[in-house]
Amino acid sequence: MLISTKGRYALRVLIDLAEQSDGEYVPLKDIAQRQEISQKYLESIMSALSKAGMVDGAHGKGGGYRLKKPAEEYSVKDILAVTETSLAPVGCLNKDASSCNRAAECKTLPMWKRLDSLLEDFFANINLAQIVQGKL
Repeated sequence: MLISTKGRYALRVLIDLAEQSDGEYVPLKDIAQRQEISQKYLESIMSALSKAGMVDGAHGKGGGYRLKKPAEEYSVKDILAVTETSLAPVGCLNKDASSCNRAAECKTLPMWKRLDSLLEDFFANINLAQIVQGKL
């Protein structure tokens, strides 16, 4: 499993929005400056997060982005699900993987399934508020 730049940046952006959580829209250029991420790249990330219902966007003066829900309601698992194709530790556990003809006799498959479950549980039990508050 390798978390992409897009996934890491999505987390950083949502953490930034959680830290600015006064209900006001935060201009994308301000987020880009604070996070030292290209505004153009952030636009594609924000589009994906908006389509997933994680952020509200507003155009024009006073526009920008804000979280749609309290920070406690955003799990790392849900955020990464928007940006990552898969978090599976091995290819055969990917959602779109074709069935393996060796699965029945694969001695390592139970171990990979257990790791996959541990990773999913780990990310499901961490939310933005915990990260912002440093309570990990």
